[in-house]
Order: sequence, then C-alpha cells, then structure tokens
Amino acid sequence: MDDTAKYLIHAAITADGVVERSDVVGAIFGQTEGLLGDDLDLRDLQQSSKVGRIDVQIESENGQSFGNVTIASSLDKVKTAILAASLETITRVGPCQSDVRVTDIEDVREAKRREVVDRAKELLSTSFDDSVMTSSEILEEVKESVRVEDITEYEGLPAGPRVLDSDAIIVVEGRADVLTLLRYGIKNAIAVEGTNVPDPVADLTQDRTVTAFLDGDRGGELILRELVQVGDVDYVAFAPDGRSVEDLQRHEVMSALRSKVALEMLPAEGSVREAATDGTVADAGGDPSDPPRESPTTESATPPSETGANEDRIDRNPSVTVERLDDAAATTNASADADAAPPERQTTDEGGATGTETDASADSADASGVGAGVASVVSETADSPSASTETDDGGDETADAATDADEGTAGAESTAAAESVEDAASAADGETDAAAAAEADRPAPKSLREHVREVVRGGTGAVRFLDADFATTDERDAAEAFDAIRDAETPPDTVVLDGTFDQRLADVSAQRGVGRAVAATTGDFVKKPVSVRVLTADQLFETDE
Repeated sequence: MDDTAKYLIHAAITADGVVERSDVVGAIFGQTEGLLGDDLDLRDLQQSSKVGRIDVQIESENGQSFGNVTIASSLDKVKTAILAASLETITRVGPCQSDVRVTDIEDVREAKRREVVDRAKELLSTSFDDSVMTSSEILEEVKESVRVEDITEYEGLPAGPRVLDSDAIIVVEGRADVLTLLRYGIKNAIAVEGTNVPDPVADLTQDRTVTAFLDGDRGGELILRELVQVGDVDYVAFAPDGRSVEDLQRHEVMSALRSKVALEMLPAEGSVREAATDGTVADAGGDPSDPPRESPTTESATPPSETGANEDRIDRNPSVTVERLDDAAATTNASADADAAPPERQTTDEGGATGTETDASADSADASGVGAGVASVVSETADSPSASTETDDGGDETADAATDADEGTAGAESTAAAESVEDAASAADGETDAAAAAEADRPAPKSLREHVREVVRGGTGAVRFLDADFATTDERDAAEAFDAIRDAETPPDTVVLDGTFDQRLADVSAQRGVGRAVAATTGDFVKKPVSVRVLTADQLFETDE
C-alpha cells in the first residue's frame, strides 16, 4: 500500500482518560461504519487496498491520552477529503470522551515530482550534448583516427612516426600518452612503459633535444629522477596535479608543453613537480623554457674577489643580479670619482694619507650596505694610477719639500673623502627609505565585508572569487557561478554571490574545496556540506557587529 498511496491523512487525537491503540482503531471503525455509505466504508476500502492500515501512536500522561493517527489513501482528492472529515465525528474512544482533528493531508507524490523534475533537468543538460556532431567535429574525428593508426614502435617501445628522424623528442610514460599526443598532431613522442627507463630510450636521449612530459603524480617524479640518471634531459613538463597525460585535452597539452622548464632550473631536493608547475621557476627570471644564460655585464660588475661567493646567485638569476650591481655602481660612481681625483702636486706623506683614507672609505662604503657594486668601484678607485701610481712616482722628487708642508692639507683631504663616502651611504639609505615608503603606501587588501558590500549590497548581479588573503581572483556573472566554481583552475577560498546560494552550488563548492560562501540569500538545503560555511550578507554583518 505504501507504494500505491497518493495521500496521507494526518490527524491528532486526545482523550480524557487512559486508552490504548486498539481502543482508537476500534473507535475509528465503529463510529464511521455506515456513515458514508457502502462506497466509502472503511473496512471495504481496506479490503480493496484503496486505504492502507491505520497507524496509531498514543501516549498517556496525567490521566489523559494524546497521539497521532495516520491513514494512507489511494482514493482521489474528493473521496480522501470526505474520509478525513469523517474522522472528526469520533467523540468517544473506549469509555473516554475524545476529540479528533485532521491536521494535514499530505500528497506523497509531490516528493516524487521534485525528484522527477530535478532528474529531467540533469538529463536535459547532459544527455543531449554529444548526440549531434558538427561538421568540424566529424572532420576532427576522422583525422584523429588516421593519427592513431600512425603509431609505430622503436626498439619494441610505443613511439610516434617522427621519433627516428626528429632532432627533438618527447618522453612520456605509456602507450596511451603517445596515442593522446598523436591525436593532437604531436608525432615525436616515445613511451618508457613504466618506471624502469629502457636502454634504447636512454641512448636516444644522448643526441636529441629531450622534453620529459610526465603525469602529475608521484610516479611521474620517479620516472623523471631515473631518466635524469640514465639519460640526458633538457626540459621538463608535467600534467596538472593529480592528472595523467592521456586524460588531457588539446589546449591542456599545448599549455603544459609551452610551460616546460629547463632541467637545470629545477631544485635538486624537494618536489620537482611542484617547482615545475607552480610558476616560481618562471618568476625567477626569464622564459622558463630557455636555459639560464650568464649576462655579459656580470663579469665587469662583480669584482674578482666576490666571483666565487656570488656565483650561485648570478647563475640562478643573472639579469636581476646585474641590474642590482649596476644600480649600486651608478649611485656611488660620482662620489667615488670625486674621492679618486688628487691635487696636481702631492707629497709622499700626503699620498700616504690619501691612500689610507681611500681604504677607510672603501671599508665604510662596504659596511653601509651599499652593495658589491660600491665595493668594486671604490676598490678600482683606490688602485687607479691617478690616485696611487702618480703619488708614488712624485714622492722621491718632492721628499724635501714635504717636510715644510702644512699638515692641515692632509687633514682637509681626509675630511673631504670621508664626507663623500658618507654622502654616498646617505643616498643609498635614502633610496632604501623611499622603497620602504613606497611599500607602505601600497593599498591594503580589501576585507571580506568590503567585498560583500560591493558585490551583494551594490546589486552587481555577479559572483566574485577570493583567495585566502581576500584578493580577487575572478569575477563572473551570477548565472555562471556553478560553471565558474566547477571549472576554476585554482579553487577559491571564498565565494561572494549576489544571488541565491542553492544546493547545486553547495555541492560543487564542497567538491572543489571552497571554504566559505557569502550570498544575498540561501536556498533550501537537503544536505548541507560541513566543509563549506554558508552565510547570507545580513548574517555576516550581524556577526561582525
């Protein structure tokens, strides 16, 4: 009867005394018998399965009984309503006065209707996508079948037809990866077929430009480490985290290969896959697909004594190192030249004082943090012919005249040199202070309340994605919220929506790892995810207040 019931009659019953379930059932049958005629007699309706069993829940307390009565009915609306009204004619249950009131007539088919509507929407949106192929899709399907047939073997290993004659090859993990690349027109791929790199592949990498294109998992890292040990790898590319090369679409394959990283730019320790895919290698300087090149200005900007100490820093980021050294040299060049210019006639004692002050100024400039460029410029100034050689050559000729010279001249020269170096250090400190002030003047990131005020209170009709620091990562129309969350490369930490946050958005947010959602309104949740904190804009502002 439960499967065929259309309606459920819910009634509340009270009795002035202690009664049992059997007393209630007997009162219902006894006091409705013959009341509605033969067609609506309750016993006949039960025997014909048009009315289900009478479910009674009764309790007694303080000399009174109260409970609920539920009757399932497969009759139409009119007959069900008449049957429900007849229950209210019951005035006695056993020896006690009683009162029966119908509280609700539930349409049990409504829940099924909601399920049917939801399922129909899902089928309509997904089942008809691939039913009709366009002309371009038909052409692409035929081309892909031809490309798949072109797969060959190299020393028993799956490979593309261009592996033998191409000067560049792509090393992948398995046969399925080679087939995937062939579908997208890449014919110079070869598979290693497992974590054990075969000798033919290792030998093939010795005289080719090799790109290792591997899965975004632990297995891909293991294959890369062994391939580096037995072969010669130039570039490295990984599929997105947790995905395989064989599962990638065409644009994803091309994007991963364009983002390949030179092997020597990857760290020796730690996760090679994370370093190759998180963008930090590309940010370190230049095109990630090009190997690092030493800048021609590096040698001239770095003194020989510091070449060994700065070698690692220059190799990792030559352009940044050279730029910093050039800036430091340009900042102090004028003051160093002023210190290096001696008088036309200078005694031996004066030359010695000047040399001493020059060394002192070099130490002072180095200690002030101006940088390696300042030390280089001052060192070259101290060793210049105009400052030392000329003084030494003229020392013998003017030794007698130096005895009567005023010692104040040397003191004045020393003071001028010290002041010049101090000016250079002050200028460098000023630049540092200016950089710090510029950093302080940068606008602070918006708070969550400010984002909610702009999007929801502003009535933009949009959805905005925020990261953990409440910085905006994406903004779309509110109608595209579901697709935007589902297709986001980096799942947002917070979603701000000027609309209704319903069950579908809650489910996809939980799947993608969204931590918080703030919307104008929320829908009815059948199952609210625990991992997603859902608030309305009003609740957010009330909580903050």
